[in-house]
Amino acid sequence: MVAAKTPKFKEFNMRRKKHSKELKARVAMAALQGDRTLAEIASTYGVHPNLVSKWKQQAIESLPDIFERGGGTRSNSAASDEEKARLYEKIGRLEVEIDWLKKKS
Repeated sequence: MVAAKTPKFKEFNMRRKKHSKELKARVAMAALQGDRTLAEIASTYGVHPNLVSKWKQQAIESLPDIFERGGGTRSNSAASDEEKARLYEKIGRLEVEIDWLKKKS
């Protein structure tokens, strides 16, 4: 008797859902409020209760960092834009210096 073939995992078209950071923040805030159970929050937002508790824990762990950086008023994108501008300026200076050294030799 021949054993029936079982479908392999790669044959299924299963993909992980990618949740936006806004959704994660809303779910974590709802969990932090504590007026509803994790199951109720999960049902409301259409996610698994384990994700609700995971995102809540991540929010709790990251809260001290917000206050450590001076109130969190400065966004990461603004900081990275400033860093990029500083680095591009340095690249420009170094290119000028290299050109000057090439002409000198």
